[in-house]
Amino acid sequence: MLDRERILAKFDELDGYLQELRQVVPASFADYMGKVETRRACERLLQLSVQCVLDICALFVSGLRLGLPAEEDDLFEKLERAGVLSSKLSETLKTMKGFRNILVHEYGAVDNAVVYKMGTTRFDDFQAIKKELLHSLQERAK
Repeated sequence: MLDRERILAKFDELDGYLQELRQVVPASFADYMGKVETRRACERLLQLSVQCVLDICALFVSGLRLGLPAEEDDLFEKLERAGVLSSKLSETLKTMKGFRNILVHEYGAVDNAVVYKMGTTRFDDFQAIKKELLHSLQERAK
């Protein structure tokens, strides 16, 4: 059974991070590069936002008893097979997870231009994921 309250709390947490990101990300890349504090705040808020989405996906997989994922990419594949996520958003989530891993685990140098682009242009991805997952949550509550 899906833990509706916990999932909704995670969505509220995600909304808070995205709202903060909108407030701190500057209008221009030059301004973004001008202050290290701004860059780090954007990186951290993006990391936390992606982690919230991953946590929500894990709650769905667990609640729907879709099995134990071998790795995080498996979360998205299980949700896609169960009809919770579209294949397009599953691929978007894999990309987001990879980006988060670079920020967290420092697999490579952080590309400031990529972080800035993510912080200014990818809000629609978060909203699309949220919309699909909330729709699935509502469908399963009927």
